[in-house]
Amino acid sequence: MDQVKIGAFLKTLRKEKALTQEALAEELGVSGRTVSRWETGSNMPDIGMLVGIAEFYDVSIPEIIAGERKSENMDKEIKETAEAMAEYGKKEVKTGKLKVAGVLAAVFGGFIIVSALTMFPSESSWGGIYAIFGSVILLAGVYLLTRTWLTKRLHRVLAVAACAVLLFGAFSVSDYIAVKHFHQVPRFRYEVGWESEAPDEVVYKTLFFTAVRTHPGTEEEQVCIRE
Repeated sequence: MDQVKIGAFLKTLRKEKALTQEALAEELGVSGRTVSRWETGSNMPDIGMLVGIAEFYDVSIPEIIAGERKSENMDKEIKETAEAMAEYGKKEVKTGKLKVAGVLAAVFGGFIIVSALTMFPSESSWGGIYAIFGSVILLAGVYLLTRTWLTKRLHRVLAVAACAVLLFGAFSVSDYIAVKHFHQVPRFRYEVGWESEAPDEVVYKTLFFTAVRTHPGTEEEQVCIRE
């Protein structure tokens, strides 16, 4: 129990009623010196007097003993809790929006990739271009989703990079299978050319293999991987 704090609280209560120590002493039937000793914390009211003081100031005995109004603390705590809840609510709304945006971007990007690979023939470069464009949108969606569960930016970047590597690997494997087993032109080539010593061959270069298309436009046309 902090007597100095209690005394300061009693002094505050007296000033709120615009009373002097002598006027309060007269109200309570004690001396002005007694009131002074209460307010400096050098002495405390006895139990009977404490009840009278509480009634006179319209406060509770626990509030006098605590040296402060509980309602003020409660109001402050309620306000702080409300502010914290509001901030949490804003964060939840933001997180929800990020999730929705991330899912929509990822789904839309995936749709573009699938559409590009199914609608355009392998000979057309547009299939690869649109597939790469869809991959960028998909990766943007993945990044938005990672912001909802990864706090560090480096981890988010690494997660997106891992997804990019997986996509790149999937495109490369699909190209290899298309050429090896279905004799189709690779979609994700970076160079197309002809060689002077074999004018009836078209060479398609990718990062991991080179495909050759022989006798293009004829019944003998064939696409295979150059060993």
